[in-house]
Amino acid sequence: MAKIFILLGIIFIIIGLILYFFKDFPLFHLPGDIVIKKENFTFYFPITSSILISIVLSIIFYFISKVMR
Repeated sequence: MAKIFILLGIIFIIIGLILYFFKDFPLFHLPGDIVIKKENFTFYFPITSSILISIVLSIIFYFISKVMR
């Protein structure tokens, strides 16, 4: 169990660094993401990005579960 938490921590650190240094990278503003901009209000709902991240994490966790057996 400790190995899983360490691995998850490393993955989150890597993802955090990627998001911090590449915040204007076009991968994080995909077509299908909902953006509503008004005068004093901006609403951003990254539905396409969420689906893509979910697929990638599912594949990663699938391989982790195979390795940990």
